Amino acid sequence: MGLDVAECVTRNEQVPLPRYEGLWDSIVVDRSVKDRLLRAAVLSMELRATLPFHVTALHGLAVLTGPPGTGKSTLARGLAQQVAAVMGPKRARLIEVNPHGLMSAEHGQSQQRVTKLLTEIVPALADDGLPTIVLLDEVESMAVARGAASLSANPADVHRATDAVLTALDDNASQFPHLFTVATTNFTSALDEAFLSRSDITVPMPLPDEVAINAILTDALSGFATRYPALAALAGDPQIRRVATYLVGRDGRAVRKLVTDAMLRRLDVTLDPNELRIDDLLAAAEAAVLHELEADSAAK
Repeated sequence: MGLDVAECVTRNEQVPLPRYEGLWDSIVVDRSVKDRLLRAAVLSMELRATLPFHVTALHGLAVLTGPPGTGKSTLARGLAQQVAAVMGPKRARLIEVNPHGLMSAEHGQSQQRVTKLLTEIVPALADDGLPTIVLLDEVESMAVARGAASLSANPADVHRATDAVLTALDDNASQFPHLFTVATTNFTSALDEAFLSRSDITVPMPLPDEVAINAILTDALSGFATRYPALAALAGDPQIRRVATYLVGRDGRAVRKLVTDAMLRRLDVTLDPNELRIDDLLAAAEAAVLHELEADSAAK
């Protein structure tokens, strides 16, 4: 049976909260991408509260697509904080859902569980009327492309679950205009076309290019510098660009982890990260490339 439906809600918090400060800025993408996502959320909630669906055609849904580690979930959490800053009450709500827990092996249960969660439980959690961001992470587990699902072990149940998602989006669009759903996916092709067509905005989150990698490394080192001040100078070292060249093709999460990987290379740095040097970062980056080449060779 899996989790109780209510247990599939993994987060329900009012924002702003101090721990969400900086999330939005930590994701290095073109500024226009963030601006458009924020404006889409605000506009959707404003218009759906005052105009009928046949005028707006808005479902209150954004889909963030891209490889793992590109910051989709982090950006969604940061969006809630940004919405709180710009909308009237200066407060908002963030609700996170684990879609995997909704799927049931029992016939017909997945549809019922999806319906209960999206049309009863989530609206009840947000009944204070605050602008609410609902994060559906890895949504492909509950909005499966129905054509592909015909090949699955239980296609009828998969179809019904996807139908339940679509019906909930249709119903909530008008009934709960203060809800704005952000769905993330690593596999756009796995999503049902009708689900994608309901998206008010689709935001691609690609792997970072060399310029973005440089910015991510600088941001990571600057963050560490709040505790280890010597790293502030390292964050401004022009040779960070050399490190970035080794990391093209990696996701933002892996780029950030390179800094801590570099801290593991020498015991004195592990004991005192103030001792981290550009050579440590370069060595860690070179080792990452070598490891990848060896893995590729072993796979052939």
